[in-house]
Amino acid sequence: MKTKMMGDVTFSLREDHDFRWLEEIGHVFCVFDEQDSGNISFGVENVDGKFFVKYAGARPMDFTGEPDDAVERLKTAIPVYEQLDHPFLIKLKNHFALREGYAAVFDWAEGECLHSHWSHGGPAKYTDPTSPYYRFRNLDVTKRLKTLETIFSFHAFVEEQGFVAVDFYDGSILYDFINDVTTICDIDFYRKCPTFNDIGEEFWGADRSKSPEEYELGAVIDERTNVYTMGAIAFGLLGGETDHSLSSWEAGEDLYEVASKAVNKDKEARYKNVRAFMKAWKEVKERLTFT
Repeated sequence: MKTKMMGDVTFSLREDHDFRWLEEIGHVFCVFDEQDSGNISFGVENVDGKFFVKYAGARPMDFTGEPDDAVERLKTAIPVYEQLDHPFLIKLKNHFALREGYAAVFDWAEGECLHSHWSHGGPAKYTDPTSPYYRFRNLDVTKRLKTLETIFSFHAFVEEQGFVAVDFYDGSILYDFINDVTTICDIDFYRKCPTFNDIGEEFWGADRSKSPEEYELGAVIDERTNVYTMGAIAFGLLGGETDHSLSSWEAGEDLYEVASKAVNKDKEARYKNVRAFMKAWKEVKERLTFT
């Protein structure tokens, strides 16, 4: 294990790695090093503002794979961010190769990740009053519905660009509790259609958000998979997460029926795409009043 100190932060790696290039960008004020993807990310500030720098090529402590694979995944993600550029998505500013890896630089987005496993792992995510997820779940329903509208709108756009939302879950969401602004922060694994599950049960994604086809080797991943993902995140933010019961739902029975149809295990029983799901959701929501 090698401990590194840069700017305001200290972090550990499985082996030493050269990060002197990062100090040339600016002052490092935070680090996100407990990732199993192979990436390590930093908050960096200079005269032009704050930036989020995602880097692949090192061996973070929680990463058991090969750095070269992480580098290729990050490189593959770059055109995804470029093609899906959107006001609700973090903005890619630059990307470049380094001697030992690859870096992507984004504008900094204010907010807290709703799956902050590095600070509120395990039960603390759901029970600790300082957990971003706990705090978000205790916001009034109207604010949470606004967040879902942001998520749905972005993914309708994603779908219209011909992509599927692989590995979208609450860890992909930043929420700014001061300004009530939601930002999508991680779309690294989104894929262009047509695509299929080429991994099997371990296909990318969190179990609480994955559709049945995302466990089945060779299954088609398409618009109806996107719909399931949207329904799953609705249950994560308004309901019982993997418990899809009405008793755990906080936004009325009619919206519950829309979300339930979205997460039907039978693909053909779901809405045909995110736009159709959004239409049904909006029609019901406009009839509801929350206090």
